[in-house]
Amino acid sequence: MQSLTFNKKIIEDIKEVIVSNRQKVAYEVNNTMLLAYWNVGKIIVENEQNGNIKAEYGKQVMKELSKELRKILGSGFSVSNLFNNMRRFYITYPKFQTLSGKLSWSHYCELLSIENIDERNFYEKECINSNWSVRELKRQK
Repeated sequence: MQSLTFNKKIIEDIKEVIVSNRQKVAYEVNNTMLLAYWNVGKIIVENEQNGNIKAEYGKQVMKELSKELRKILGSGFSVSNLFNNMRRFYITYPKFQTLSGKLSWSHYCELLSIENIDERNFYEKECINSNWSVRELKRQK
């Protein structure tokens, strides 16, 4: 009977190590992707501000950019995602350090649809404090 208890302890210890490290990896991947999308938004905004993207042909530029990025990097670079999500992500959160690694890209995309800053801040804090999924965030707003 003692060896069974010993084996359960080993199993629990190993399980704890694996689960804990999986969570760390997920957190790091999420933060890395948030930083990548924030930087894409920054590049777009900086090109707009330097006059490289003019209002008259901005939509066409975004279409071409989207087309080339999808060809090179695959899906996830639609005009909407580049302009309405990544660009707006950078504009809304100009300091990357203010972002929470507890929220996913999908959380932030949903939060960006909230125009009122105070309301968006409220839902952002609720997502973090209550550990809301994106589905729960959509239901609550």
